[in-house]
Amino acid sequence: MHPLFLPSSSSSSALFLLLLLLLTLQTLTSISLSQPEALPSLEKCGNYSISFPFHLSSSFSSSGAAFRLTCANSSTLFLHINNQTYRVIEFFTDGLLVDFPSSPCRQFNDLRSFPFSTNQFFSISFENVVSLYDCEDSSLCKAGCETNDLFGCDGRDEDETSGGDIGCCYPLSDHSAWRPGDDFTVFGKYGCRGFSSWVVPRGTNRGKRGVKLEWAVPRNSSEAVCDPEARTVNATAIQGSVRCVCRDGFVGDGFVNGTGCLRSCYSDGNELYGNKCDVKKHNGKKLTVLAGVLAPLFILGSLLALFCLLKRPVTTTHEAQHFDHSPTTTTTSVSFRKGYTKTRLFTYRELEEATKGFQDSHKLTHGKTGTIYSGNLKNGTRVIVHKVLCENQIEFLEISSQIDHLSAVLHRNLARIIGFCMDIGYNPVVVYEYPVNGSLEDRLRLGLDWCKRVNIVAEVAGLLALLQYENYPPILHNNIGSGYIFLDEDFQAKVTGFGLQRKQRTDTSMYDVAVLLLEIVTGSKQREETVTQALQRIRSGKLEEVVDPSLYFHEQPVVYKEQIGLVADIATRCVLFGGDGKFGMVDAARELLQIAENNGGGGCDKKGDGIEETFSNSSLLQMISMSPDSIYLPKT
Repeated sequence: MHPLFLPSSSSSSALFLLLLLLLTLQTLTSISLSQPEALPSLEKCGNYSISFPFHLSSSFSSSGAAFRLTCANSSTLFLHINNQTYRVIEFFTDGLLVDFPSSPCRQFNDLRSFPFSTNQFFSISFENVVSLYDCEDSSLCKAGCETNDLFGCDGRDEDETSGGDIGCCYPLSDHSAWRPGDDFTVFGKYGCRGFSSWVVPRGTNRGKRGVKLEWAVPRNSSEAVCDPEARTVNATAIQGSVRCVCRDGFVGDGFVNGTGCLRSCYSDGNELYGNKCDVKKHNGKKLTVLAGVLAPLFILGSLLALFCLLKRPVTTTHEAQHFDHSPTTTTTSVSFRKGYTKTRLFTYRELEEATKGFQDSHKLTHGKTGTIYSGNLKNGTRVIVHKVLCENQIEFLEISSQIDHLSAVLHRNLARIIGFCMDIGYNPVVVYEYPVNGSLEDRLRLGLDWCKRVNIVAEVAGLLALLQYENYPPILHNNIGSGYIFLDEDFQAKVTGFGLQRKQRTDTSMYDVAVLLLEIVTGSKQREETVTQALQRIRSGKLEEVVDPSLYFHEQPVVYKEQIGLVADIATRCVLFGGDGKFGMVDAARELLQIAENNGGGGCDKKGDGIEETFSNSSLLQMISMSPDSIYLPKT
């Protein structure tokens, strides 16, 4: 009998078992999934799609009745509050834009023309900007407010419509004259005779004519139950009321009584849902019963097939005799995804030698995602070695999958992955190339001009937003900081040190970004107590007390002083509003990229074109130009 072949009976048995395995796998993958492949149909009125808690039906509870709309002529929506009727202009995830009740569009309206009383469901939003007419007290007017683009009834800029005079501009977010619960008659105390209103969405300066009403559901009502994949967000102007917002990677209204949250992803520029995003995710009774029957057969078949194959004799060929099995030559080139990149497989012993046994003298930084070391391979290549934190076997398997996913991403601000090590019994290790200018942390200690600092954080924020919103599953860093950001010869950011456990959430991402922004402003590492102290000084108008002395704040051009203040303000909002979803990664990226794009001259390289080129093949630029309200739900 030829030694390369099994006996016929063993061969038949192995073939039968392998066939059984294939049938088992086919059965498992043919199970229907629990999530649909499309968003549930919504009620329609003309071009409007009506999401929960809003509805056209009258068969709702007392809470639901507050959100009932009427559709006139199959095209126009109306909201009814306290015996007043308001025409709906546009929906937002946290509110809706309405017109003045029963009055034509005019440059200025009487202060009593928008009768409104705040209740537990609706309130006038902070995001409204009003133009007040003929006010006796000019202290009410806010100069910065006039930089917004506010459009008149005919669609032209209000400056043109009113002959260059838009009256006294006042944003409701100022809180000095108007407070939650007030209506517009409060401005009568200042001698004002009329007003116009626009909503200016967060992160933009383009107004939409009308009055934005924030909506929310009372926390103790049955309608306030959120989907497991949603988070509860407190209303800003309605005390004791909340909204449900789907987590990153999911779309829907977020409410159990509504459409809930459906997994969302992008493929070839198209948005996909549910099963099409993750065909491996199953649940429900059918899966439980079937898996209980097939799993033992699958395991038994696997063991028997493996046993038969291992007993099969193999003849050593002449070519195999020349293969070197020494530990120092067992690295191979493993292709993860065809068409992307090839990643080298290292042994743990190789990386121990490269880092001198992971000595502290080679340690660059340590954080929630593991420890970063510098190292030198035998061929002289300098590398960054990230020993990833891993607590159990499940995380080990998750990390191996995430390394595959991350290595397929090509982005100029993502440090190139040279290889990795997944030796059983050791922490997973990812190996990056080592950019020539070292880490941002080191460069800040040596001194770095403001232009480079703001360009670097703009690139980092853009990368994090892209990885979070343009990839499925989302890639989250979970511990961004100056020690994980390296700089190439052109001082472009190269990000390393990603946390690769899928269980990690974005709960601390915005706080980490805030700490990074404070670090480039102050020039020093930030701890929790120093972050609190810095933010207190910034909010009390003492910015110059925290700015890095090496920047010589008082000698900086006015434009750079303003930019330092803007970055400090972004850091403040990341801390205050990042945790509840009111200010997210896209918001921070939008504002930082705008600052970087405006940097030019004065020895500062303008990065706008380069950043736009970086994102030329994605929809992130469109996302950054949109209101934050529009990124959770797909366009209809």
